[in-house]
Amino acid sequence: MDLDDVLKKRRSIRNYDNKKKVSLNDIAEIIYAGTLAPSAGNLQSWNFIIVQDYEKKQKLVEASLNESWMLDAPVFIVVCARTKMPVLHYGKRGEMLYVIQDCAACIENMLLKATELKISSCWVGAFEENSIRNILSIPDDVRPQAIITLGYSHEEKEMPKRYHLDFLTYFEEYGSKKPGLFPLNKGSDKHHMLKEKKEPKFIKYLREKLKRK
Repeated sequence: MDLDDVLKKRRSIRNYDNKKKVSLNDIAEIIYAGTLAPSAGNLQSWNFIIVQDYEKKQKLVEASLNESWMLDAPVFIVVCARTKMPVLHYGKRGEMLYVIQDCAACIENMLLKATELKISSCWVGAFEENSIRNILSIPDDVRPQAIITLGYSHEEKEMPKRYHLDFLTYFEEYGSKKPGLFPLNKGSDKHHMLKEKKEPKFIKYLREKLKRK
């Protein structure tokens, strides 16, 4: 599978065959791919906790807004950020931004590698951090960033529509556009493109309410 295929086939999958296991060799390959991501100062401030024990997975699911679909995934990988060295090198920005960016890049590498190996995955970021910390005995200077579910699935999802590059991209300064320059907006990929989304009604309502105050 070439890179373009991997990028286009990666999906967030929430339906797993709980009887089909993921080999430790494949788990190792996925984690290794994560460690090839860039990191601030090359500090590589990530750690990985592999969780396969059913009871422990149950507790993690409870801490993740009770997303019960997660339990069918045979493997969870909890990606954590060690904050001590980034804080020493970069202060608050290291803790509040760089380790998050580093782990996000690492996680994306892992998802793409899983896709190449034909292993389904999902990036879970909605959880109660202190509960995850307690369940997995994570020290205070290490922060859980995400839970990646891994497994095999028969679910096939189409590519969600994406914004036009013309809508997303500016030249030289924010807001400066040169429409119609991107070939991806034309031809066979056109049906995958979105126009600008309308503002959700509840956001519009809140905005108007704040104006009246």
